[in-house]
Amino acid sequence: MTTITHATSVSVTHDGDMTRVAVDLEQGRQAVQRRAWKDAHDALAAADQADPLPASDLELLATTAYMLGDDEEYVRALERAHRLYVEDDDAGRGARTAFWLGLDRMLHGQSAPANGWFARAERLLARADGDYVERGYLLIPRMLEHAARGDNQAAHDCAAEAVAIGERFGDEDLVALTAQDQAHALMRLGHTEEGLRLLDETMLLATSDRLTPIVTGLIYCNTIAFCQGAYELRRAREWTDALTSWCEQQPDMVRHTGLCLVHRAEILELSGAWADALEEAGRAYERLTRGTASRSDAGYARYRQGEVHRLRGDFAPAEAAYTEAAELGFEPQPGLALLRLGQGRAEAAEGAIRRALSETSEPFARLRLLPGYVDIMLSVGDLDAARDGSRELAEIAERHAIVAVQAASSQARGSVQLADGDPQGALGALRDSFRLWQELGVPHEAARVRAVLGQACGALGDDDSATLELDAARRTFTELGSVTELARLDALSGGTPAETHGLTERELEVLRLVAAGKSNRAIAAKLVISEHTVARHVQNIFAKLGVSSRTAASAFAFEHGLV
Repeated sequence: MTTITHATSVSVTHDGDMTRVAVDLEQGRQAVQRRAWKDAHDALAAADQADPLPASDLELLATTAYMLGDDEEYVRALERAHRLYVEDDDAGRGARTAFWLGLDRMLHGQSAPANGWFARAERLLARADGDYVERGYLLIPRMLEHAARGDNQAAHDCAAEAVAIGERFGDEDLVALTAQDQAHALMRLGHTEEGLRLLDETMLLATSDRLTPIVTGLIYCNTIAFCQGAYELRRAREWTDALTSWCEQQPDMVRHTGLCLVHRAEILELSGAWADALEEAGRAYERLTRGTASRSDAGYARYRQGEVHRLRGDFAPAEAAYTEAAELGFEPQPGLALLRLGQGRAEAAEGAIRRALSETSEPFARLRLLPGYVDIMLSVGDLDAARDGSRELAEIAERHAIVAVQAASSQARGSVQLADGDPQGALGALRDSFRLWQELGVPHEAARVRAVLGQACGALGDDDSATLELDAARRTFTELGSVTELARLDALSGGTPAETHGLTERELEVLRLVAAGKSNRAIAAKLVISEHTVARHVQNIFAKLGVSSRTAASAFAFEHGLV
C-alpha cells in the first residue's frame, strides 16, 4: 500500500512533548520495519494522539490497523491521509489512497462506495499534469470487472497493460498484483503452462520481502485460493507452507491468518490428516468471525469443517456446518449434495448438484462440482448425465495439464465405463487415476479408486485381484476413519462379514476404531458413549479374540477382514 520511507514532521509546543512524539514516531516506524504490528500501532497511535500525524505516517498507522484486523481504523486513517494528500495537491498519493479505499470496499461487497473512491482517484489524476503509476492501479477494478463477466481476454489485456506500467515505474507492488491476475486469465484461456510460470514468478516477489505487507498477504491468499480452485494441489501445498511461515514470523498479525488456516485445513484434509484439518478449520472460523474478513471467508472455513465431518460419517455436525456456510454466503456444494447421498436421500442430492452446476459457467468453478456430480448421477442411475459430466471433466483435463484434474477425470471415466458394462475398458483409466492420486498424496481419493478397481476386477472374474483391491481400500478407509466409505464397501460385499468371531455390532464398531488408532476418549466421542463403556467393550473384544493388546486386536481385525 505504501513505501516505508517517511519524512519527519512533528509540530508541538513543548520540548518534552516534542521529544515524546518524536520517540513514539521513530519507534513506530522501526516496529513497522520489523513487522511488529502491535508495537507499531501503539507507538504511532500515541504519536498521533499527541500531535496529528502527517499523511505518510497515517498510511503507516493504517497498515498496522489492517494487519491487526481493525478494518474501521484502517479506513479512518487512510481517509485522513487521503484528505491531507488532496490538500497538498499530491495527485498521485491522493489517487493511490483512494484506490486502496475503493478496493477495501469492493472486497467487502460494497460496490457503490468502491466505485465512488475509484471515480475520485480517476478525477484527481485527470486534473493533474504528468504521468502517474497510479493509472496502473486504477486498471485493477476494470480488470476485475472483466474477469467477473467471464471476459478473460479483456481481463488479460487489462492486467498486461497494468504490469507494463508497473515495470516502467519500478513499482513491484503493482507488477505483482496485476501479473497474478494476468496469470489467472491465461489459465482460464487455456494457456495453463504459461499461466503457471507467470504465477510462480509472481510468488517469488511475494516471498522476497520486497513487497509491502498488505500486497504480500493479498498475493499469497489469492494465489493459493486460485491454485486450490484449479486443482493445482502441488503448488497449493508449497505456497500454503510459505504463507504459514510468513504468518508465523508476524505473531501479532490477524489479517490473512484466518485464510491461511483455511488453506492449511484443506491441504491437511487432502493429505488424510482429518483431525488436524478439523482443528485448523475451527481456528480459522474463530479468526474469520472477528469482523476482519468477509462473511463468505468464514463460510469457507465452516464448509471445510463440514467436509471432514461428512468424510468421517458424522452427518449431523456436517449438516450444521454446511448450513452455516450457506448462511454466511458460501456455496455448500458439492459437499451438501454428497451428504444427502450418504444419508440415502438420493433425490435431494440429485436436485442440489444439478442446481449448483446449472448456475455455474466458469470452467474452474464447474471443476469443483463435476466429480461429485458424476458420483451422484451414477448413484441415481442417470448414466447419460454421468457420461456428460465425465466428458466435460475430460475436456477440462485436456485443456489444462494439471495432475489432479487428470486424476479426477480418469476416475470419473473409469467409473462411468464400469457402470456402462465395460470393466475391461475401465481398468486403464482407474489405474491411471490411482497412480496420480498416490503421487499427489491424496489417500482418500486413491482408496476410492481402488474400491472401484476391485469392482471392475470382480466383474471380469478376477476374484483374487478384486479382494486385494477392496481390502487395500478398506485398510485406508479404516486408517482415515472414513465411516461413509466403509459402509459403501460393506454394501458391496453384502454387509458385515458373516464370521464376526462372536463380536456384537457395537464391538465391531469399537474394534474398527481401535484398528484406526483411536484412543478410548476419541472412540467415546465418536460413538457418543462413555469412556467406561468403551473400556468394557475393549476388554470384551480382547477376551473374544484371545488377544491382550490393542496392537494385537488391530492385527487380528485386519487379518480376518473385520475392518
